[in-house]
Amino acid sequence: MNLAVNALSLEAAAIVAAHQAALALPVESQAAMTYGSTDPVYRAAKQACKAMGFVEIDAECLAQAWQAMTRRTGRFDAKAWPEEPADFGMRPWPREDAFAPCPKALGLYAVLPDAAWVGRMARAGVPTVQLRFKSDDASAIQREVQAAVDAVRGTDARIFINDHWQAAIAAGAYGVHLGQEDMDVADLAAIRAAGLRLGLSSHGYAEMLRADRVSPSYIAMGAVFPTTLKRMATAPQGAGRLHAYARLMRDYPLVAIGGIDASKLPEVLASGVGSVAVVRAITGADNPEAAAAQLQSLMTPLRSDR
Repeated sequence: MNLAVNALSLEAAAIVAAHQAALALPVESQAAMTYGSTDPVYRAAKQACKAMGFVEIDAECLAQAWQAMTRRTGRFDAKAWPEEPADFGMRPWPREDAFAPCPKALGLYAVLPDAAWVGRMARAGVPTVQLRFKSDDASAIQREVQAAVDAVRGTDARIFINDHWQAAIAAGAYGVHLGQEDMDVADLAAIRAAGLRLGLSSHGYAEMLRADRVSPSYIAMGAVFPTTLKRMATAPQGAGRLHAYARLMRDYPLVAIGGIDASKLPEVLASGVGSVAVVRAITGADNPEAAAAQLQSLMTPLRSDR
């Protein structure tokens, strides 16, 4: 931690002391602190969250939630951590605008590069698969999406299409998965009207709350551990933060993603998530079917009923 504890208020230091072992990440810079309120609990919580390496927008979300939690309970408790949805301004359930539901436990979730892989893992018994097909050719995208949807027919697999929501609707996919940046350009109303499930990525508190505002079918949280698959805008969150995220977003089906393999599966599952997404743990394995079977055996007793 770069920000010395003696530079914090007593309340902020108490929060850090109670939670740094589980939630702190390295602090890369010491930008000037900005506050949106003079409330002492809000200010202490924001100091503490910044000292523990939360990015500015997440520290702000947490500071406001700490203030709301303290007002609701009538006391300041440094050992508590905000995890009540109402303290973050989240709406209660049920919601009329919610996307079509999916199981709380989606089980093993294989993220795959093409339709051939999708069919292979669906036949291997993987309960949830995602086509993440990269192309700028609209015709190629339509063909691959349709082929992937066709490939899961006759199996028990649910198929989500990453990004290509128009093709997913046309092909009759089970659902669509979008990143935060895709939420601004995709026609969410059209996806909802077509009855497709919607999964959204998140990388911290602010993005989880942004996802929650559209009431998706599930929320993915990560990257939990370091991954070499793509450059991440945020640092790996770690298992401790995953546990905190899962407690807050407990009303949703939750998918943990990012650098997860068989060795890390137990601590990920201990968070209470109902699904774990993997990429290289399957596609990079010498025997992908055996790797999928091993991961699924470790995930029992998670259920993935349709």
